[in-house]
Amino acid sequence: MTLRPQVKNSPQLIVALDVNTLAEVRELVEQLDPVVDIYKIGSQLFTASGPAAVRFVQARGKKVFLDLKFHDIPNTVASAVSSAVSLNVALERSSTEYTKKVKPVQQSVFMMTVHTCGGPEMMKAAVEAAGKSAQKIGVVRPLVVGVTVLTSDSKEANISDLVLERAKLAKGAGLDGVVASCHESKMLRDTFGQDFVIVTPGIRPVGGDAGDQKRIATPTEAKKNGSSFLVVGRPIVAAKDPLAAAKAILEEIQ
Repeated sequence: MTLRPQVKNSPQLIVALDVNTLAEVRELVEQLDPVVDIYKIGSQLFTASGPAAVRFVQARGKKVFLDLKFHDIPNTVASAVSSAVSLNVALERSSTEYTKKVKPVQQSVFMMTVHTCGGPEMMKAAVEAAGKSAQKIGVVRPLVVGVTVLTSDSKEANISDLVLERAKLAKGAGLDGVVASCHESKMLRDTFGQDFVIVTPGIRPVGGDAGDQKRIATPTEAKKNGSSFLVVGRPIVAAKDPLAAAKAILEEIQ
């Protein structure tokens, strides 16, 4: 079976590149290069710039968390995952058609998301496709994590039960973990153990603007509750000094 990436015991920072252009990506990655190793590419940037954004970040030796939240019939999601795994593959145009040429020693995306509400069959298809595609092109299989409930959802009643139910489905389907708010992290860590990956968005430094996020937390709270990865966007990306903002959050994590 294809090995998955190693996950550190202490929380890791992921910076969300929620911007529109490769020029903005270049500026941010260059500024944050000394301290940030993982970047999230979501629907905003991927829709605007496509696979070029992924390849750009990878070319600078950084890891990509591809957050496209795949949710469709199993076959369609499997095909999308396979394509995502091989985004690193160079495309060369011949005189008659596009042909794929696999470069030796390439990396795949580090991690990607699917929606847990797509069901067990869809999630199993995603994990299987990730493993097969990674093995075929000779790269480490990306982590596949399931989105449980969005952190912009302010509904309070039974939200923990819903997250736990969807996390159990994800675990049973073979996913590496889930995306969940800090408010559910401790429950998930206690239930599923240390190897279960918990990605926590909605991270805001003390006194930071919540924006459209409802269930937010500080880096300290997320670390205490057992989150594996902390996703931070606007507090860093929109800061006057992104590097200083990233350093401050990393200091709080450490």
